Amino acid sequence: MSSTKSLTNSQTYREVRGLTRGIAVLRALNAMPGGIAGVAELARASGLHRTTVKRLLETLKTEGLVLQKDDGASYALGFEVRRLSEGYVSADWIDQIASPAMHKHLRSLSWPSDLATPDSGFMIVRESTHRASLLSQHRATIGLQIPMLVSSLGRAWLAACTLDEREAALALLRERTDTIGELARDNAYVKRILRETRKRGYSVNRGEWLSEASVTAIGFPIIANRQAIGAINLVLQRSTVTDREIAVRYVPLLRSLAEEISRGASTPSWR
Repeated sequence: MSSTKSLTNSQTYREVRGLTRGIAVLRALNAMPGGIAGVAELARASGLHRTTVKRLLETLKTEGLVLQKDDGASYALGFEVRRLSEGYVSADWIDQIASPAMHKHLRSLSWPSDLATPDSGFMIVRESTHRASLLSQHRATIGLQIPMLVSSLGRAWLAACTLDEREAALALLRERTDTIGELARDNAYVKRILRETRKRGYSVNRGEWLSEASVTAIGFPIIANRQAIGAINLVLQRSTVTDREIAVRYVPLLRSLAEEISRGASTPSWR
């Protein structure tokens, strides 16, 4: 009996590559504009061979997870994907408070928002209105790792969190060997960012995050019971909206959304 137990405890399982690849195709399809794509596009996005992608799509189609469009050359997510999500249950404040508030305020904001929480020196997007906003240039941002020091999300949280939390996050960033690490080790730069953010009352990123160089983003922290638990941004195209319009119109609107989420997250009734 003991030998059998020992064997069970030490047993390891190999990755099921077919399942992993099928999930990769679903993720790639989910990220496509309109959720529709052909085999070649999905192959490029997933890094898989086109023959493999075609075989996986046909398998997913038989399970109702994808469907073939009328043109016969493109695929879309099927209803069974939504059915699977129905089993997801969470008492998280993000699902109960933040998500409904973000989608309610989208009508007045128009531009998309991301809500993120800190994790290992990054801000991880936990909720987003990119999919619902007609002004968004992205479809899927949930789960995205956003660098702290060059993003409005990170700057908003860093300026509002406790000294211990900030130093712990910066310590992780200082260990990096890339540009982010260099910025984290530049104490003058960090102090300037924090000082300007606090003085202004909200955070700003004007294209400093190079992968989103065309974007201006503003951000506010989410404060629950006097603790900064995350941040929320508003993502705008720099060529479309002026700085004055951002300050006069969008800052008050985003502040109102951040305060609503903060009040809700501070109230135990949502649990």
